[in-house]
Amino acid sequence: MGEARKVFTLAEVSEHNNSKDCWLVIGGKVYDVTKFLEDHPGGDDVLLSSTGKDATEDFEAVGHSSSARAMMDEYLLGDIDSLTIPTKRAYTPPKQPYYNQDKTSEFIIKLLQFLVPLAILGLAFGIRFYTKST
Repeated sequence: MGEARKVFTLAEVSEHNNSKDCWLVIGGKVYDVTKFLEDHPGGDDVLLSSTGKDATEDFEAVGHSSSARAMMDEYLLGDIDSLTIPTKRAYTPPKQPYYNQDKTSEFIIKLLQFLVPLAILGLAFGIRFYTKST
């Protein structure tokens, strides 16, 4: 029967965040990748930037090969206490008061919709009248 793995908190894992002692949380498990830092194809900076948080999304976004996934077992330390990982909240934009872009009243708009065509018509008749008489 398999033995129970140790359970770590995120605070414990976060303490191991340098090139001499580097732990990562991937898929709910804790890995000590210190010995792998020099051999990592993406460089040690990639791994060091993922310490102190759940690095699952970072790991999955790269698209690691099946051999890379199999290699992870030799670095496994235990499991992460999922209650210590902060939940991701969806971004909600701040509430803003209703803003009426059109500050003119509806009455003025309706009045202009009537008067502007009437003025254009009057101008056309005036031009027609004065040009016809000469």
